[in-house]
Amino acid sequence: MTCGSGFGGRMFTLGLESLSHNHSQSQPWGSRHSLTCPSHCPSVQVRFLEQQNKLLETKLQFYQNRECCQSNLEPLFEGYIQTLRREAECVEADGGRLAAELNHVQEVSPPNTQDVDCAYLRKSDLEANSEALLQEIDFLRRLYEEEIRVLQSHISDTSVVVKMDNSRDLNMDCIVAEIKAQYDDIATRSRAEAESWYRTRCEEIKATVIRHGETLRRTREEINELNRIIQRLTAEIENAKCQNTKLETAVTQSEQQGEAALNDAKCKLAGLEEALQKAKQDMACLLKEYQEVMNSKLGLDIEIATYRRLLEGEEQRLCEGVGAVNVCVSSSRGGVVSGDLCVSGSRPVAGSVCSAPCTGNVAVSTGLCAPCNSGASCRF
Repeated sequence: MTCGSGFGGRMFTLGLESLSHNHSQSQPWGSRHSLTCPSHCPSVQVRFLEQQNKLLETKLQFYQNRECCQSNLEPLFEGYIQTLRREAECVEADGGRLAAELNHVQEVSPPNTQDVDCAYLRKSDLEANSEALLQEIDFLRRLYEEEIRVLQSHISDTSVVVKMDNSRDLNMDCIVAEIKAQYDDIATRSRAEAESWYRTRCEEIKATVIRHGETLRRTREEINELNRIIQRLTAEIENAKCQNTKLETAVTQSEQQGEAALNDAKCKLAGLEEALQKAKQDMACLLKEYQEVMNSKLGLDIEIATYRRLLEGEEQRLCEGVGAVNVCVSSSRGGVVSGDLCVSGSRPVAGSVCSAPCTGNVAVSTGLCAPCNSGASCRF
């Protein structure tokens, strides 16, 4: 058997029994089918198995001795690795930036937004995982397609010529068809398994997306409710600020009015104190005048009492017919001094009233006034 490969033009020659390939092709289909079918006789089946064994040994030796062909898988892997590195760098950069933003948001945001952030981060992780899985599936598909293409190119570039005994015809169509059917069955099962796995994975991802979408919807509803509460509280705060401003204005006005009233009261108090001081002074003057008047009244009362006693005594004397009475009265401002009363019979009493300034026009005895030696006659 002679085996030729398209890779480098290397040829492998194996010593087998010579068979005429052209003669086997020129035989009709019925005779070839009758000779190659293993179910006709045991000898034919044994010879068929020996030929299969030799063919497989030839293929094994050929694949062991040939050089490893150059494939285009290495650039594909390198490109995929570079893409993964760039994505890793982007993820690291985004991770640092997102960590800083997360710290800032956690500092300025209320505690209720942490659940929203966690849900959003989980959603982002799931989206990133979904994209990574899709990229991995695309990469594996391209990888398998490239491997299949390389294997097909190897198979197409390989030519095997087997020289066998031409005494019996060997039909490889059934074997090739059977192997092809097996390969097709394996490929179909593999494709079905891959599609089933991919479909299952897609269903899981869809279920996860739906679940997280529901979580995100509830989170958005909570955020909207919190926003409404924030707006209501903001309106209440603004109303409270307006009321506080009004109260501060009222307090300021009250303080100003109180200060004005206090200043007015202080002015009035100063005026009242001044009036009180003046009234006290006037009262002191009036009290002094009142004291003087009372002193004058006391002197007048004493003088009146003296005159009353004199009149009573005179009336008594007149009634009893007593003689002349000598009365000497010395009067000064603020007091009266009476002299001796002399009764000497029933005659009318002759007296005089001193009109001098020192006597105050009081009655004195007949004769001269002792202090000023002036006299005046008066009849009682």
